[in-house]
Amino acid sequence: MMKAPRIRLSLLNSVVPRAPSIIGVTQTRWLHRTRAPKPLPSPIPIVPDVPTFLKVIGRGLSQYADKIPSWESLFSLSSTQMRELGIEPPRTRRYLLNWLERYRKGALGPGGDFKYVENGEAILQVATTETQDRKWVVNVPPGKTVSDIPGESLVRVKGYSVQGARTVTGPYALPLKGGAGARVPIVEGMWEERQGYKVDGGERRRAEVRYKKRVAQRKAEREEAGQR
Repeated sequence: MMKAPRIRLSLLNSVVPRAPSIIGVTQTRWLHRTRAPKPLPSPIPIVPDVPTFLKVIGRGLSQYADKIPSWESLFSLSSTQMRELGIEPPRTRRYLLNWLERYRKGALGPGGDFKYVENGEAILQVATTETQDRKWVVNVPPGKTVSDIPGESLVRVKGYSVQGARTVTGPYALPLKGGAGARVPIVEGMWEERQGYKVDGGERRRAEVRYKKRVAQRKAEREEAGQR
């Protein structure tokens, strides 16, 4: 049986043109290409600083407030930098990153649209039309009432409503004396997304946990039958 003649590598290289080397160029471009930084959102009345932001989103993140020097630093943190700051476990870092992105998009919790917050609380009152056929809840500056503010400046706040004559209801709303409205204090975890409870170890371990439960149940039934 005749073997096919071998073509020397040097001859093959002289016949077939070499493809231009673009890998190194591409990698070099990637090294010099940097992502544009995400926009830095401004603080709002209900979360004017880092400690308050960490306080309202909950899950114990307020304990790291002294490790983050500024608002700019908070919104520039990466997951790796959070780990270096000691923010653990990983799901807590993911939770914080998720809230930073939500804040950028304006997806806020209760009181996110308040304009007037002083000494850690906002004042809400009931505004009405002249005929009093419509009522809505507005945020007013401390020491002011609805009658002190021009009608065009009264803006309805989301998530709060009027029950009965002048009762303000909504998240964390506490009634003021004399039925003059309500106050909403800034409290720990008021924007917190509650963690769900894992049933039988969650999706990953559910089959294993349920199998062990069945084994333990059958064992207990056999022991109970043997004692009779």
